[in-house]
Parts: sequence; C-alpha cells; structure tokens
Amino acid sequence: MNNGVDFAVIDRILDHHGAQASNVIAILQDIQGEYRYLPREIFPYLARKLQMSAAKIYSVATFYENFSLEPKGKYVIKICDGTACHVRKSIPILEKMRETLGLSSQKITTDDMLFTVETVSCLGACGLAPACTVNDKVYPSMTPEKAVELLDELKKEGTAC
Repeated sequence: MNNGVDFAVIDRILDHHGAQASNVIAILQDIQGEYRYLPREIFPYLARKLQMSAAKIYSVATFYENFSLEPKGKYVIKICDGTACHVRKSIPILEKMRETLGLSSQKITTDDMLFTVETVSCLGACGLAPACTVNDKVYPSMTPEKAVELLDELKKEGTAC
C-alpha cells in the first residue's frame, strides 16, 4: 500500500490483461474503475511492469478525456452544455448544482468526495435536452429544481452506504 494505492490490486488488473503494453488503455480503465482516478504513483510502477516509459503511459492517460489524474467523487455528474442542452438552459442547472454543493468551476469535487460536477460538450442525448449523467446514467429534461431533488436522493443513497 502506497498513499492509498494497493499494488496487489494493480497486479491483479495487470494479470487480467496479461501485462501487455498493447492493453495499456484497458489497464488504465480498470485502475480508474477501482480508484475513480489514476493515482500518480501508478505510472512508474506500470512502466516497469509493462516495459514502456512512464511518459508514454502518462501521455495515453492525458490524451483521453475520460481519464482523470485528480480524485473524483462517488457520484460523477456531467452536465451537458452542447448546443441542444445549452439552448434549453443547461447552465442554470449547472449553477444550481454548484451552488447547492458549494462548488465552482475551479473546485469540482466536494470535500467529502461524494460529488464531482463537470461540464461536457455533448452527452449524445440531444433529444432529452437538457440532460446530465450521474456515473453514466442519463437524467433527461433536467431543471434546476429537478437537479436539487436528484442531489438530495444521491446524498441519502451515498450516506446510507
């Protein structure tokens, strides 16, 4: 264990993928699935195990938008600000969520690590605009009021665990 990283977990993921450099994306996805982000400590470890440079692994992790080098909350909320959602007023939803959770454009994760709120260019759910996702589950036709209700439900669910 090193700063919260259990290298036995990393080794299991590597074993599952055959510790092949060609599987680096799948390996990173599984690590992020475990930790909700990619801890910096994994890069030199993976470099040794996959026999490739840490810089190359890091470049893969930073190239793909779905990877995060910062810890994320239990609930990752993505507010769509694509054209369809924007014209149907997605920004007031974002503002209400940030206000309710004490977040901003600079601070996107709550201190209790329960919520991360991000904007995305498009969720691919234009017919459901304005939409958001929580851990990839789509919530259509959102309003600021529905957003607060959703946060309340998630808070109850998240603290019950």
